[in-house]
Amino acid sequence: MFSFEEGYFYPAKQAIDMYHHYKEDIALFAEMGFKTYRLSIAWTRIFPKGDETVPNEAGLAFYEDLFKECHKYGIQPLVTITHFDCPMHLITEYGGWRNRRMLDFYEKLCRTLFTRYKGLVKYWLTFNEINMILHAPFMGAGLCFEEGENQELVKYQAAHYELVASALATKIAHEIDPENKVGCMLAAGQYYPNTAHPRDYWAAMEEDRKSYFFIDVQARGEYPNYAKKQWERERIEIQMTAEDLELLKDNTVDFVSFSYYASLVASGDPEVRNMTAGNVFASIKNPYLESSEWGWQIDPLGLRITLNAIWDRYQKPMFIVENGLGVIDTPDENGYVADDYRIAYLEAHIKAMRDAIYQDGVDLLGYTTWGCIDLVSAGTGEMNKRYGFIYVDRDNASQGSLKRSKKKSFYWYKDVIASNGASIE
Repeated sequence: MFSFEEGYFYPAKQAIDMYHHYKEDIALFAEMGFKTYRLSIAWTRIFPKGDETVPNEAGLAFYEDLFKECHKYGIQPLVTITHFDCPMHLITEYGGWRNRRMLDFYEKLCRTLFTRYKGLVKYWLTFNEINMILHAPFMGAGLCFEEGENQELVKYQAAHYELVASALATKIAHEIDPENKVGCMLAAGQYYPNTAHPRDYWAAMEEDRKSYFFIDVQARGEYPNYAKKQWERERIEIQMTAEDLELLKDNTVDFVSFSYYASLVASGDPEVRNMTAGNVFASIKNPYLESSEWGWQIDPLGLRITLNAIWDRYQKPMFIVENGLGVIDTPDENGYVADDYRIAYLEAHIKAMRDAIYQDGVDLLGYTTWGCIDLVSAGTGEMNKRYGFIYVDRDNASQGSLKRSKKKSFYWYKDVIASNGASIE
C-alpha cells in the first residue's frame, strides 16, 4: 500500500542529492548574499521509525554540520521541524496523527533538536502548511481512513493533536533557549468572492476560515467560536483535555509564517464550476489573472492583500517562507537559463511585499522563495517543474549530472539582496 510502484522512476528518491552537495549549495546561497536559509528536518533521519528511545547520531551530526556551514557564511537557518513528514512506522503502527501517542514522539523529536542545536538554530517552524490536513490528510497528518468512518472527525482530531504538539514545541523551545523564536506555517492566499453577491462574499469568508482556524489557535491560543459551532452542527466531538487547552493558551507562537503562490476565488453558487489548477486547493478561475504553465494563477497584489489580512487578524510578525514560479527551464550548453519570466514574477511579488511594509505598516521578518535551488516539486513529484535561482542538471527520468549552474535570476537576486530591494523600481 505504501511502497513505490514497480516500473516507474520517482525523482524524489534521489532528488538533487543535497545530502552530498550541501556545502556547494550553501556556498552558492552565500554568494547570492543570503541571510536566511529555510530548510526542513527529516524526522526519519533523527528517529528512523519515530518511536525509538535513542536518536540516530549520524542524522543529528549531518544537520549539525549543515547548520555550522550556514553560520560560516553568516546565514541563519530557518528550520521546519515537520514538513509533510511522518515516519511510515508511526502511520502503520499508530495511525499517524489520529493517535494521541504522537504527542510523545513529537515531543521527543523536538527536545532532541532544540537541545542539540541550541545556539545553531534560532528560528523554528512547527508544522509546514498545517491547514493541508483538511485537503491532503495523508500528506498533512499521515491519515488513512477506514470505510464508513467520519473522515471530518478524524481530520479535526488529528488537527487538535498537531496544534497541541505545536504549542508543546513552542513551550520546550522557549525553556531550552529563551532566544528561540517559534512560528506556525500556513498555506495562504486570500479568497475573493466570485461576484458582488453576498452569498459569494460569505463563501469566501468560509473558505478563509478553514485555513485561519489553525492559525487562530496557534496565534491566539484558543479555538474560535465559528469552529466550535461547526463541530456542534456536524456532531464532531474532539477528544481534548483541560491540560491541552491550557497548553494552547499559554504557548502561542512568536510569529506567523506562510506560503503564497496565488489568491483564490469562492462562489456560493453551486453551478459555478470554472475551476483552475493550484497547489492542492482548487479554485474558480479568476478572469483578471494570468496563469503559469501548471495553471496556477499569478496575483502579486494578492500577496499584499494576504499580508494585510494576516496582520489585521493577528498583529504578530510575519515571515513569507514560500513564494515562487514553477516552470520548465531550458538551459544552454553551459547550464545557463535566461529566466526573465521568473525575475518578472518575483519582482512583482517583492514590490507588493514592499508596499505592504512601507505603505500599510505590516511587520514582516523576512522572505524566502520557493525554492532557492531546483528541487522536486511537492505538488507534482516532478524535477522538470523548476523554481530555483540555481539550475540542477537532473530530469524526471533521472538523467543528468546533478551539476549546479547559475541562472540569470541568480545574479538578479544577488543585486536585490545587496540593495535590500532598492534595485527593484
